[in-house]
Amino acid sequence: MKKIYVLALVLGAFSFSVNAQSEGSDNFDSYNLGPVSAQAAQFRNWSGENGGTDDADVTDDEAFSPSQSLLIGGNGLSDIIAMTPSAPFSGIYTIEFMSYIPTGKSGYFNMQAALTPEGSAWAQALMGGNVYFNCDGASGGSGGVTGVTDCSIFDAPFSYPEDEWFKVDCVYSLDAQTWSMYIDNIQVVVDHTMEFGTQVFIELAGLDLYSASADNQQYFDDFDFYLGDKTLGVNSFAADKFSVYPNPVKDVLNIKSKEAVDNVTVYDILGKVVLQSNPGTVSPSINMGDLASGSYLVQVTINGASNTVKILK
Repeated sequence: MKKIYVLALVLGAFSFSVNAQSEGSDNFDSYNLGPVSAQAAQFRNWSGENGGTDDADVTDDEAFSPSQSLLIGGNGLSDIIAMTPSAPFSGIYTIEFMSYIPTGKSGYFNMQAALTPEGSAWAQALMGGNVYFNCDGASGGSGGVTGVTDCSIFDAPFSYPEDEWFKVDCVYSLDAQTWSMYIDNIQVVVDHTMEFGTQVFIELAGLDLYSASADNQQYFDDFDFYLGDKTLGVNSFAADKFSVYPNPVKDVLNIKSKEAVDNVTVYDILGKVVLQSNPGTVSPSINMGDLASGSYLVQVTINGASNTVKILK
């Protein structure tokens, strides 16, 4: 059944920062259904051939703001660049969009760090991580960022809501060459290094929206491009708001905090949730004794804001 969500102005949900200035947006509602690249200069397919087999389709099957969105995957290969209007090479830049991934389906995108001349097939310039949603097709609601070409290991696991629209903000610190990501205003990737192989950063060319697997079915809507940090003031907090010990942990992980901890979620290196607790107390303890030896990421949520630390066992 077609799902259309009308934007609501909820206090704090879409807060704007005085440090962020919009330089472009697209909600796909003005286009004809079908291949997008010939209709929108800001969206360029990888092959460089408008309407080619790797083009993405404008669809009315799903939409966040009525009545159309962009589909990556579904019935075949899609590989298209959502290009930044100014291709910035310095400062802070935010790319924001809405995404919808049906239950059991997958999604993917990455950042491209150099423009390819118009009229040519795109030259690979991946830098900033491969972002997978349900990479193996059996981990709905779980995703992760990795510096390798598959989902065998994640540097930063995260969770996302299946079968509903969610907001994604990617914030790029171009001078430091690091980036962060927020899902529904919760920070899930913190200052991740922009690197991939020998790629050298030239400019923030855009996001590569790619159907990385046969299960890929990801809808995009309401793209916004901002000079500056659009996320200032949203629900994240510095890691110094809490501490964990011992690390490495044998059985019990202690969380020291000044405020009540709402939720603790433990992810393995593949991004799977292996332990979850809702203590609702100050400085709780989490029993990790049943978990195998290895590396884990522990996401701590306090007053609706989250941050993540790496734990060894």
